[in-house]
Amino acid sequence: MAGLTIVFDLDGTLVDTAPDLIDTLNMLLVREGLAPLAYDAARQLIGGGAKAMIARGFAARGGPVEPTRLERLFADFIAHYDEHIADRSRPFPGLAEALDRLASEGCIFAVCTNKLERLSRRLLDVLGLLHRFAAVCGQDTFGIQKPDPDILRRTVLTAAGDPARAVMVGDSATDIRTARAAAVPVIAVDFGYSERPIAEFAPDRIIGHFDQLPAAIAAISPTN
Repeated sequence: MAGLTIVFDLDGTLVDTAPDLIDTLNMLLVREGLAPLAYDAARQLIGGGAKAMIARGFAARGGPVEPTRLERLFADFIAHYDEHIADRSRPFPGLAEALDRLASEGCIFAVCTNKLERLSRRLLDVLGLLHRFAAVCGQDTFGIQKPDPDILRRTVLTAAGDPARAVMVGDSATDIRTARAAAVPVIAVDFGYSERPIAEFAPDRIIGHFDQLPAAIAAISPTN
């Protein structure tokens, strides 16, 4: 697998960021005079970026948010989240060991997320993971976001990889659609933030723990 670029989604794939994202969303809701969302309900709003999460969260509590107000809420969300980005967020179990094994086999790692790049780097740095990734690309890195396949291709290239020798790992229909459109094999985790069972979106492989990742990579690797 030497030279294979493995591109990971961030929220719900590498790191369980839901606690801090939900705390921030609920801070905004309460500040605006609305009831906070239950954890399980709010967890399903994650995955399309903070702005989408805010819009969906407020819609669940009081209807649509007009664009100017959404921009203000987004700025307040980012400011608060930046200060609390890893209060309770943690890597999913087995991640470090899986990365160690795959790195020993010559794999290159990258992150392709709809989170802002600055926040993605900050989160990974605080958790001691940033050094593992040759590229970290967010929705603002190229001015495009998933499911546009070009963000995946450009992430691989930024990591000095070859899109023809890449694999995507994600937790959502968006990740799977992005990989399919880029003609990149895709592995889905079943512990992320998908609103529906991830099997419904037909990824090439599904894993329930990171200790299953090396074997899944080997099974679908385009270098085989």
